[in-house]
Amino acid sequence: MSRTLPEPVVESFDLTVILSALADPGRRTILRAMYEAEGPVDCATLVEKAGLGLSNPTISHHYRVLREAGLTRTVTEGRRRIVHVRREEVEGRFPGLLGAVLSASERDAHG
Repeated sequence: MSRTLPEPVVESFDLTVILSALADPGRRTILRAMYEAEGPVDCATLVEKAGLGLSNPTISHHYRVLREAGLTRTVTEGRRRIVHVRREEVEGRFPGLLGAVLSASERDAHG
């Protein structure tokens, strides 16, 4: 049985909350990996690929902040958590925001 974890509705998206969530480099790395996957990903698999070197509680915290900001949707399937970027919803509310933040962050990371 699967269920979707609580998330804000599009109309309540707050730019300040979203930008605050994206201020952390670890969260930007996680979100960029999901954004580039262009589809739902398993939380554990994504963390392994991203190679963040963070503790499980820290990673769980990052996932929660991204979800509560409205940037991601998390569906539980047994013990697995499947996450995807709410790309269309964020884009509809704040056109160009994700692409701008994630591409600027990637440029900064690579010099």
